[in-house]
Amino acid sequence: MSIRSERKEEHLKLAQMFFNKEKYNSFDQMHLLRPALPESKVDQSVLATEMFNKSVSAPFFINAMTGGSKQSLIVNQALGKIAHQEKIALALGSASILAKEKDQLESFYVARDEDPNGVLIVNVNPETPINAIKQTIKELQADALQIHLNTVQEIAMPEGDRNFIWLDQIKNILDQITIPVIIKEVGFGLDQNSIHLLKENGIKYFDVAGSGGTNFAQIENARNDHDVSYLEDIGLPTVISALMAQKESVNFIVSGGVRNPLDILKGLSLGGQFVGISNVFLQEFNKNSFEGLQTLISNWKDELATLIAIYGKHDLASLPKIKKYYDLPLKNQIDQLI
Repeated sequence: MSIRSERKEEHLKLAQMFFNKEKYNSFDQMHLLRPALPESKVDQSVLATEMFNKSVSAPFFINAMTGGSKQSLIVNQALGKIAHQEKIALALGSASILAKEKDQLESFYVARDEDPNGVLIVNVNPETPINAIKQTIKELQADALQIHLNTVQEIAMPEGDRNFIWLDQIKNILDQITIPVIIKEVGFGLDQNSIHLLKENGIKYFDVAGSGGTNFAQIENARNDHDVSYLEDIGLPTVISALMAQKESVNFIVSGGVRNPLDILKGLSLGGQFVGISNVFLQEFNKNSFEGLQTLISNWKDELATLIAIYGKHDLASLPKIKKYYDLPLKNQIDQLI
């Protein structure tokens, strides 16, 4: 196994080691005002929507996790099958490894093989050669491309990059591919200035991926020979990052610390068109295998439809109209930053 594949395996193990479903985050400091008389009924059909011109059964999806190793092949095969059966979108983990290790394609392709017509999103870093990106998109018949921005992770990573001059590469990728491009953080949040700059340069889709869930500084620090734990707390909370994206009037996905259907509803109420979930789904698969994760996702659809009803709404478009209020620590941050 190559060094890159070994790193993928280590990430999976460390994500499991540090997983804490009860981890406190900004969603806990955000509240939705519920009407006692909602005048609504539960109807799961309200969840159905379109993502990149394909129908999906819900506005949440399986966000980027893994790929490029033996264990990730097993995970991606299961995720592809679940995405197909539950009719939700799936974003694969970083496929940048394919630029140097084409033999790892199967660990990604199994997802498309299991879900031939569903929404599949490919993920790469900004330094990935354009030819490799085009080939990966073609091989996987991808519906969209995530370009991840992971400066904090790279700094914490023993073998990480130290050159973060990426805008020209992003513009080059945008100019040369035809599918939608999503700029995605990896758990430290997109800030408003970066969203604005990227919007001015043609990016139309964003995944805020704020802090509150998987912490890649913590994961990389566990692989490091010196302590960089001070990097673990420099992320931008998901709620604040989403509000920044909302202020920039862009199409955005809310992810980062989503643990349950109420967090999904909060993400949609912030203006997110979709909500992405990674580690909660991964650890459910690790604990209870394919059947456990499929049941969880099916239950979440039922529960999200129930929540929409008790908050008095009848469609996804009306969710941002739910009145919100915040605990003072988060409200103070919002007032200072937005």
